[in-house]
Amino acid sequence: MEFVLMKTESILHLDLDTFFVSCERLTDSKLLKRPLLVGGIGDRGVVAACSYETRKFGVHSGMSMKLARQLCPEATVIKGDSSTYTKHSQLVTEIIKERVPVFEKASIDEFYADLTGMDQFFGTYKFATELRNTIIKETGLPISFGLSSNKIVSKVATGEAKPNNQMRVDTGLEKQFLAPLSIQKIPSVGTKTYQTLRNLGITKVHIVQEMPLEMMVSALGKHGQTIWRRANGIDRPPLIPFHERKSISTERTFTKDTTNMVQLRTTITAMAENLAYQLRRADKLTACIAVRVRYSDFQTYSKQIKIPYTSADHILIPKIVELFERLYERRLLIRLVGVKFSDIVTGNYQINLFDDTEEMLSLYNAMDHIRKKYGEKSIMRATSMGAKTIGRFHNPFSGEPPTILAHRKQ
Repeated sequence: MEFVLMKTESILHLDLDTFFVSCERLTDSKLLKRPLLVGGIGDRGVVAACSYETRKFGVHSGMSMKLARQLCPEATVIKGDSSTYTKHSQLVTEIIKERVPVFEKASIDEFYADLTGMDQFFGTYKFATELRNTIIKETGLPISFGLSSNKIVSKVATGEAKPNNQMRVDTGLEKQFLAPLSIQKIPSVGTKTYQTLRNLGITKVHIVQEMPLEMMVSALGKHGQTIWRRANGIDRPPLIPFHERKSISTERTFTKDTTNMVQLRTTITAMAENLAYQLRRADKLTACIAVRVRYSDFQTYSKQIKIPYTSADHILIPKIVELFERLYERRLLIRLVGVKFSDIVTGNYQINLFDDTEEMLSLYNAMDHIRKKYGEKSIMRATSMGAKTIGRFHNPFSGEPPTILAHRKQ
């Protein structure tokens, strides 16, 4: 009789603590131990990150900056700089990349690493501890980790370890570890799902563990099955080493609701121009474009159309403007506009023999060369002039998740 030795998986989850706040404190030591809010500085801004000192006042990421200021008036408010955060994130990424064979960058401040099999050489917990200490020493950023047999339990363990600490959940003890926790600690249980579960009398993980799977599916459908598996510590989503982008988008919330068509067209044009440049510099093409409008009453509408594959401004911009004008029918004040390109594939722009000229293609090459050398805002069309804060500051096709995904709940 042959016995097969099953290898126990070891999945590490690393999360940079209050990442944006920590980066700002590295830049300015006067901010240490002071309540700090990072995000949109206007009344309509949203808190992207908040220091632990603000949380006792009820402040949390994702809430409006206006409310956060009311709850914690003594907090220092900083707009933040995505290029700074990207730079610090890349430093951490390089340290992990040098030491870990397989890892996933889930967001700008969050990583998973597969340490399976390392026990026979080194010891996974010892390795994880040394990796964390190296990151802290070389970057000055606080970071926490959780280590277990799967991504979900490791992520929850990291949350329990914070701030700036570490935790291991041994194989076989996953269910026991999760049981006393609030069901809100399970990734994918958002506000709406939590309210539904509370209405059913479910507030703790152990209640879900005691329920039949069929009951959870009956109450929440397929999502109920996912929550049940995660609550029992048996959900094992795979690591995703590279994030292949199938769409790119950008949006702008105006400081003041507007019906100024000149401002709206300028903003829409600048967005389309910037996204088209992102396609060309990554040798990508889009076949689906969309425009999104949110009115002052928060009603949101969008339109999209299919187009032949392209990355050319002179094709994309007129179609985006046309979509916007077809969409903007209510003639109400507009709060937000957005542009999205999807159905993205790898490829170079194909010359249209009837419409394109040598001068047009040379113009694209020259403009893109200037942008690569001097920055995305160094040159733009006259119709884009005046549009504020339009720019990405990083390559969206690098395989790295966008900055905005920091602190998201999976």
